Amino acid sequence: MMAALMSITGPTYGPAASGAPRQLVVLLHGYGSDGHDLLGLAPHWAQMLPRAEFISPNAPFPCELAPYGRQWFGFEGRDAQMILGEVQTAAAILNGFIDEQLAKRSLDESALALVGFSQGTMMSLHVALRRQRPAAAVVGYSGRLIAPDLLPQEIKSRPRILLVHGDADPVVPFQSLREAVNVLELVGVEVTAERRPRLAHAIDEEGLELGGHFLVGAFASGA
Repeated sequence: MMAALMSITGPTYGPAASGAPRQLVVLLHGYGSDGHDLLGLAPHWAQMLPRAEFISPNAPFPCELAPYGRQWFGFEGRDAQMILGEVQTAAAILNGFIDEQLAKRSLDESALALVGFSQGTMMSLHVALRRQRPAAAVVGYSGRLIAPDLLPQEIKSRPRILLVHGDADPVVPFQSLREAVNVLELVGVEVTAERRPRLAHAIDEEGLELGGHFLVGAFASGA
């Protein structure tokens, strides 16, 4: 009931070119942040994707540990099953948001990409793999798969995926990258993995370039 009643909003950017957007890139921020944080990727990628609109929704819940931030789900005092329950609640809210935004722009999933950082990557993967129709792409930075053991039974879509992770990440261990790739390949998802040497929990310039080029290629292949 909570998911059905809640809606989320966030800042937008673009398209850089005139006219209606032809692609929609949904940017999902990490734990304790908000939509304005990840929207900082948009001005760079808009040069590569001039007909794309970027939207960065604020996560639905106040962050437990950051007084002005937001969270998609909590970690404190929760076991894996409780976390999964909160992920599923947030996923229902996010799916409703995506459906609304696509309809508002008269676009379908072939024009959709999800981009996440950290907890936003976890949400991007969870949602995109379970939507009825595949998005063009998912780009995930410094994240991991939630409940990977459930994916073989729950997967409905197989979008193209790029995962980028720093090997010095102290927040989400770098080994999460290989664990995610193993499961995704097992269920037949086309996934590209990029290791960023000596990078902590962040997106660097090379990762930004990799993500932009991946989105361009994914949208072009679906055109």
